[in-house]
Amino acid sequence: MKKLAAGNWKMNGTAAALDEVRALIAAHPAPGCEMLLCPPATLVARMAEAAHGSALLVGGQDCHPKASGAHTGDISADMLKDAGASHVIVGHSERRADHGETDALVRAKAEAAIAAGLVAVVCIGETEAERDAGQTLAVIGGQLDGSLPAGANARTLVVAYEPVWAIGTGRTPTLAEIAEVHAFLRDRLRGRIGAEADGVRLLYGGSVKPSNAAEIFAVPHVDGALVGGASLKAADFGAIVAALSA
Repeated sequence: MKKLAAGNWKMNGTAAALDEVRALIAAHPAPGCEMLLCPPATLVARMAEAAHGSALLVGGQDCHPKASGAHTGDISADMLKDAGASHVIVGHSERRADHGETDALVRAKAEAAIAAGLVAVVCIGETEAERDAGQTLAVIGGQLDGSLPAGANARTLVVAYEPVWAIGTGRTPTLAEIAEVHAFLRDRLRGRIGAEADGVRLLYGGSVKPSNAAEIFAVPHVDGALVGGASLKAADFGAIVAALSA
């Protein structure tokens, strides 16, 4: 399975930002990896339209565990699919922290995404305090176990490891630390879903930028990146796509 360069625009972007998307598509008509951008819900349909016929995939940043109903302000996986999305991020640390999302809720959202025909990008990661206390593997192992959707396989699941303390800070773990976590996640997945685990893309996220992308992608079991700020500009994200395609 191809490696994956995924971009999370977070709460950024209006229609004018689609110019960057068109520039990215023009610069990378046939990348050697999969390209995915996850804009705010207001832009999913317009970005999908701009990406039609290109190599760019479009995803959502969150979905509700229910398919429909009285959930004001929420968006369902079916709605994202209808808007042209192929993927959805669930369990991002900012959702877990700002909205109190639990592993059980993240699992329910991932299962809803898969049921709607989307690929679930399940995010996990430790805080700085947990890292300093030597609890990294215990924390992310527990998050993975609790957030893993039933029936997940290599075609329906992507796992993104994002140490919370590295997101938007310019700090990154050492390559050895990234390697330790990704090898641990691969083994943990094998224990849960067997041989399918070897095909699940494991992404690293947290201050990935053009200057450090190549060395991070050379780490075993790193199958791509979940990129924040650097995904907003075609030149920056394109450099990461190029590094992953090499």
